Amino acid sequence: MRADGASKVERYAPTAAVLHWTVAALVAMTFVLGLYMTGLPNSPDKLRLYNWHKWAGATFVVLTLIRLAWRLTHRVPPPLPMPHWQQRLAAAVLVAMYTMFFVVPLVGWAYSSALGYPLVWFGVLPLPDFVPVDRELARAIHPWHERAAWLLAALVALHLAGVAKHLRDGDRLLVRMWPWAR
Repeated sequence: MRADGASKVERYAPTAAVLHWTVAALVAMTFVLGLYMTGLPNSPDKLRLYNWHKWAGATFVVLTLIRLAWRLTHRVPPPLPMPHWQQRLAAAVLVAMYTMFFVVPLVGWAYSSALGYPLVWFGVLPLPDFVPVDRELARAIHPWHERAAWLLAALVALHLAGVAKHLRDGDRLLVRMWPWAR
């Protein structure tokens, strides 16, 4: 207990917290951009937004690899006191989200490759296509990118529901992941 009567909450390292919030912002931005750009008529603006979407997806993969490396090499705070089933659910949602953090952009990349539109990261670094140009393959892949994105959105919503539950319980969960909290 601190002098002010509040209990000390073990926090994630600032690096982990910054990576978490960066990925969270990128997920939200990429999802909203994906919804918006698909409804636009063909134009240079639409092409530019598709490139931004692809750049965000590639960045997402890199940041997720960095996050995983950080998590595997650094101690995380112990879980908050909660029933065992909630700990298991939280862990399952986390594993599913990390899985989708790779699946969504990689399936999107495969779709773009199959269409014959290479991924040039930020317009500078050409990344290899990992499927051949094949319009039939592209048609088969496209719905899987969309479904995977919606599944990721559902997992994020479940994650946010857990956060809301902890906020309601007053257990200072956000303090653990906020990089500037004291």
